[in-house]
Amino acid sequence: MQRVMIVGQPGSGKSTLARELGQRAGLPVVHIDTIHWQPGWIERSRDEKTQLCLDVEARDCWIFEGGHSATWDNRMARADLLIWIDRSATLRFIRVLRRTLLQRGQSRPDLPENCPELLANLPEFFAFMWRTKKTARAKMQQLVATAPPDCRVVCLRSNRETGVFLASIGS
Repeated sequence: MQRVMIVGQPGSGKSTLARELGQRAGLPVVHIDTIHWQPGWIERSRDEKTQLCLDVEARDCWIFEGGHSATWDNRMARADLLIWIDRSATLRFIRVLRRTLLQRGQSRPDLPENCPELLANLPEFFAFMWRTKKTARAKMQQLVATAPPDCRVVCLRSNRETGVFLASIGS
């Protein structure tokens, strides 16, 4: 295991799994939110995000969690493990609300500096989650279905499955 691609919708647990897996496997972790956002919640241009993703994907080893599906084909071609975290919309909304409340006013470790969790951003983010819940899931199903034969695919649908998977990696 040298290059791990983790996908899932917001609140599914991608960042948490990536951090834990990175510690266990000794691999560097890259969060898409550090590519997508600049300090102060300034969104990078699509071209800049694409180039930053391609730069990460060219490295020898990584755990890369998150979207920017424009580079998924390239990432998938290099990955030796694809993890899809497929959790219910209800659970994901609850998790996003909880992390926003618990980390309100602070930047999460998977975000750039000066990107604090803000309650004011929640309605817009929930609207995005709701709007994309079916299309994003379908896109991830397609990604899994087209994974190359030399790429192991793991689908995690519960905390128990995630725990069993992490236990198989060791500590």
